[in-house]
Amino acid sequence: MITLITGGSKCGKSSLAEKILDGFFGKKYYIATMRPYGRESLEAIERHRNMRSGKGFETIEKYTGLDEIVIPENSAVLLECMGNLCANEMFGDKIVNPVKKIIDSIRYLDSISETLVIVTNETGADGIEYAPETMAYISHMNEINCITADFAENVIECVYGIPVVRKGALCY
Repeated sequence: MITLITGGSKCGKSSLAEKILDGFFGKKYYIATMRPYGRESLEAIERHRNMRSGKGFETIEKYTGLDEIVIPENSAVLLECMGNLCANEMFGDKIVNPVKKIIDSIRYLDSISETLVIVTNETGADGIEYAPETMAYISHMNEINCITADFAENVIECVYGIPVVRKGALCY
């Protein structure tokens, strides 16, 4: 079962994702996709480590190639976050169009886990025209989010810390 959580920056998406998996009693994996570049990313990584401390997650730091991850069946996976993963795939050593690669990876993770919770970002809502690379990123993120929302059982938007169910149900 896939639950996609979207919303703006620092709106409570991560807390909601962890709360959804609080009642899961099997193995829980947190796939961290943020590359540690600079002080701001290191602070964000530390904040998220502290948030999930004591909640039973085993962290897997994987910045690209999620289809290489091996976990036991019937586990829960929290993927954080799609925005970082898309940027890593687009602007890494091997520059690729990330849409197919990421969608295939999500389907793979869904096939080997009992529950998959994905944190993504709201992109493109500001209507501003950016540099071509940024516009390509926004376009890829929008496509990934639309495709994922289509096959996810649950889609939840986090608005000022309030979960708004857009599809399915909020289960915790």
